[in-house]
Amino acid sequence: MLLAIPKNEFKDRQKKFFEKLSENKCDSAIIFAVTDIFYLSGFHFYPTERPIGLLFDTNHKVHLFVPALEHEHAEEYGVVDYVHSYPEYPGIKHPMEYFKELLKQYGFENKRVGYDAIGYGSSMGYRGPSIDKLISVQEFVTLKGIVEELRFIKSENEIELIKESCRWGNLAHRLLQKYTRSGLSEIEITSKASMEATMAMIETLGQDYKPHGSTAYAIFRGQIGPESAFPHAVTQNIVLKKGDTLVTGAAADVFGYTSELERTMFVEEVNKEQEKYFHYMYEAQNVAFSAIKPGIPCSAVEEAVQKYFKEEGITELTSHHTGHNIGLLGHEAPFFDLGDHTVIQPGMVFTVEPGIYVKGLGGFRHSDTVLVTENGMEMLTYYPRDLESLIC
Repeated sequence: MLLAIPKNEFKDRQKKFFEKLSENKCDSAIIFAVTDIFYLSGFHFYPTERPIGLLFDTNHKVHLFVPALEHEHAEEYGVVDYVHSYPEYPGIKHPMEYFKELLKQYGFENKRVGYDAIGYGSSMGYRGPSIDKLISVQEFVTLKGIVEELRFIKSENEIELIKESCRWGNLAHRLLQKYTRSGLSEIEITSKASMEATMAMIETLGQDYKPHGSTAYAIFRGQIGPESAFPHAVTQNIVLKKGDTLVTGAAADVFGYTSELERTMFVEEVNKEQEKYFHYMYEAQNVAFSAIKPGIPCSAVEEAVQKYFKEEGITELTSHHTGHNIGLLGHEAPFFDLGDHTVIQPGMVFTVEPGIYVKGLGGFRHSDTVLVTENGMEMLTYYPRDLESLIC
């Protein structure tokens, strides 16, 4: 059972990134984005006020620049050639002074240097100079989006990790539905389901399992009763009542890779109004499934869904696009959106989640994770979608 990305795949990613540098006429590069550092090096960390960067030098060597407290961690898990560290932030000598020395030592001066951000950024109190204040270069070239585009199409290993995520999200959601009943609070239900699913997950997968994120979970995220009409509500510890509309979410991170399973459910009973809007949502998702195929723009999927909404006269009840790519982040580009004309390709993994929101009644949204194939799509999530199966 695959529970991690193998070392050789990180090496392949670095090779592709160096090729992208060449295409952009860059001699070297500096990467600060946390997700991209993990994608390219396998080093997973929690960003704080202490700057961390990934360097690609002129001799095709890869370096991690980390605080001392991360040095051993980076050496053990980072698939890189060198690990460099500094004492502490802010320190007597600012970390970016050490960074400047490193850039000079490995030939970044007077070269075309690619970057994803002009400096390290953090909301945790970090203050420091941008990289254009550290060294003199021939030119700084923005590489923003380059690594994100490398992440568009998933490898076989990435797909297997996402499928594993789907399995445990499915269990968490099954438990969520099992424990959902009127008179209980959302926190009580979600905590019990998430913990039970997580314990089953870690006992089954064993010591090789590394979440690099969240373990198995199932949530309502505050989308309960009338509150479910807010597409992105927040947990409020609501007590469920008979007849409530529920919008759920479930997943599990496996070596940083996630999936998305969402369902519209009802507490004990469903009325005709709820049934009507559930049907609209269900059919909108079917329209999206039918539209997904390689070689067409992402916008074409959204156009098909919007056409359905218009025909049914419910466009005013919709408020967001149909879906998004998913992998190391819960939301990644490209998007099933009228403004995103990225061509769909085999190996892309998307969520499909057209939603309908009726004030006072609730929200109606399923989300499934799908893999684009040579001929269409493969459903990776597999929880029941029909109304009868979703009455708790």
